[in-house]
Amino acid sequence: MKLFMSFLIVITVLVSASCQTKPTTQRTKVVSADHWSTHLPTSIERVEKSEEEWKKELNEQEFYVIRKKGTERSFTGVELLNNKKEGLYTCKACGLPLFASDTKFKSGTGWPSYFAPLKAEYIKEDTDYNLGYARTEVMCAQCDGHLGHVFPDGPQPTGLRYCINAVSLDFQEAKPEPKKSGE
Repeated sequence: MKLFMSFLIVITVLVSASCQTKPTTQRTKVVSADHWSTHLPTSIERVEKSEEEWKKELNEQEFYVIRKKGTERSFTGVELLNNKKEGLYTCKACGLPLFASDTKFKSGTGWPSYFAPLKAEYIKEDTDYNLGYARTEVMCAQCDGHLGHVFPDGPQPTGLRYCINAVSLDFQEAKPEPKKSGE
């Protein structure tokens, strides 16, 4: 009985400690942002709309995920999940470029995953406890739209996994570079 009680005390301490610890993530500026610099805004213009305005612009699933911080079921956004084209992933609600195709990787989770945002200032982070433990929520810095979460189990060079709801994103395929005269 003493062993069982000791076990319960240890579990209780571990669970309460994990719920109180804010996860630490380190965002890393990615070299690929330089590749896309001509497509990136020089400043972020805040987008603020009423709930009714958002409801008119977003479909029911988009509104639920982006504005109400919901989560789509895994493997439902297969078009973006399986996309291998070169381009930029933008916020579905406001159009801010968030992730580059060269930072996307196959995580096996059922949601598009990236190892870094285009620019750290395009993403906002906050800690949520919706599942009973701390997670780092990722939001669009321009419209506060919920994107997903970031976890410290991604590939190098950052070690991060930005696990993003496909319904929160649009994709803009890269345009071919115009050929220079003489080529």
